[in-house]
Amino acid sequence: MPSTVARELRLPDDGGMPSPAKSRRLAVGVGLDLAWGGPVGFRRDIAAGDSVSPRVARFLESHAGELSHFFVSWQPRGRGRLDAAEYHHGWDDLFARVSTPVRALHHTALNLGTTEPYDRGAIFELTNDLVSRYRFEWINEDLGLWSLGGRPLPYPMPPLFTKEGLRAAVRNVRQCQDALTVPVVVEFPGFSGDMSPTIGPMHPYAFLRAICEETGAPATLDVGHLLSYQWRLGRRGEALYDDLERLPLDHAFELHLAGSSVVDGHFVDAHHGRLLPSQLELCERLLGLCPNLRAVTFEDPRIEETGALEPASADSLAKLRAVTKLWQTA
Repeated sequence: MPSTVARELRLPDDGGMPSPAKSRRLAVGVGLDLAWGGPVGFRRDIAAGDSVSPRVARFLESHAGELSHFFVSWQPRGRGRLDAAEYHHGWDDLFARVSTPVRALHHTALNLGTTEPYDRGAIFELTNDLVSRYRFEWINEDLGLWSLGGRPLPYPMPPLFTKEGLRAAVRNVRQCQDALTVPVVVEFPGFSGDMSPTIGPMHPYAFLRAICEETGAPATLDVGHLLSYQWRLGRRGEALYDDLERLPLDHAFELHLAGSSVVDGHFVDAHHGRLLPSQLELCERLLGLCPNLRAVTFEDPRIEETGALEPASADSLAKLRAVTKLWQTA
């Protein structure tokens, strides 16, 4: 097993614990995908310096104390050469408002599922700068194809579920483990709508398990992503929860839940802040199956202009907290 597996994933409790398996359980946190120029994102200002949008600022000022952890998704500021300094003004403003010390980075440029040559040098340099400056504890990314031939995709495609795809993904994860200064947590990919073709004979659950066992990487199980795969197979009702034993349950470090919908018979990873009952049900089941699970994260709740959560997002967050309460205190 590679030496990078022994790298510590430290979460605060009595001076920090040496691994996901030994660190304390966190309560429910929030993750935000903050685009540049959007109402929920960052504002560009060459003169005064970039800043987080007023809507996000108000949300963090009123809710940050309730969050056990927080992650931000990396979005490129522009199409020019990657330079971490270009992110400092906006991200400094963001993290001045985030009171929890437990922070993580959701990456979108590691491209862990690619089988093509992919130069990550500049991405590694920028990422390690951000990790150091904002004290991120871990980095996670969906195990997928975020770009093809240098062109970004609108939604990450799953990897090739073949022997070649598996070898490439293991190689990519190991390269990231060696280059990045905090642990890399590998997330089960989504199968939303018609944008996620499934190519190859390997079962995606077993594919993720093989990667985690080969590299020692912790895993993020996105509940909507798991359901989207079962939905793709035509499963409904109780069958949506089949095959959970094929997942890397011992490696599962974090659960993600983002608002999802069923539209015209398709499962859509909508990120609109409204959790489906099946997501809460699967979350509750996984809480009892993943012995080393340490974090549950609500992704992209909808935020009103006042900074309050939209009623549907507030209701989903309350239900998620109720589902996780017993697990968090056990």
